[in-house]
Amino acid sequence: MAWDAGTGQGPGHRVGVEAGGAAFPAQQVKGQRRIPGLGKSAGNVPDVRGQPAVLVAALDAQLQQDAGISHFEYMVLAGLSEAPARTPRMSDLAGFTESGLPRLSQVVSRLEKRGWVHRPTDPSDGRITLATLTDEGWAKVIQTAPGHVEAVRALVFDPLTKAQSRQLGSIGKRIMGVIDPEESRPHSVDHV
Repeated sequence: MAWDAGTGQGPGHRVGVEAGGAAFPAQQVKGQRRIPGLGKSAGNVPDVRGQPAVLVAALDAQLQQDAGISHFEYMVLAGLSEAPARTPRMSDLAGFTESGLPRLSQVVSRLEKRGWVHRPTDPSDGRITLATLTDEGWAKVIQTAPGHVEAVRALVFDPLTKAQSRQLGSIGKRIMGVIDPEESRPHSVDHV
């Protein structure tokens, strides 16, 4: 059965993601989807919808089970552990975790109650809030990281060949270069 734009029906017809308030149809063909209207030059696109979310959910489940924290809480702790003196500005930590300040502030409050984070004001500018990873927080990172690294390895890299792992890195860099070209360029002293 050929694609019928009038009925939105075709082989393997599925309704795709909503865009602009209306759903667009997508054809499912052997693990790939083709969006009508893009023309033949677009070719078939691998169906990766949901894969990043499923991976994050699996990593979240591992962290909840093994360490009693969420994936986002782990990312906050990891960001703190990588900052100079384990003390970044909250706004910088929000950038690292790719979250807004309100969400980050709620999570940091929970981590403060556990004794893993402290939020002082910046001594050089009282308008700025810092986040500091405490010694107890550092111990939590040290305790949690090996299991998390093993989960990432098992879920992402073990199923791939070495060549596929390199391709994954190249693909990720290319995608990030489109999303944020400034971040994909090497930074120099002049580029801050």
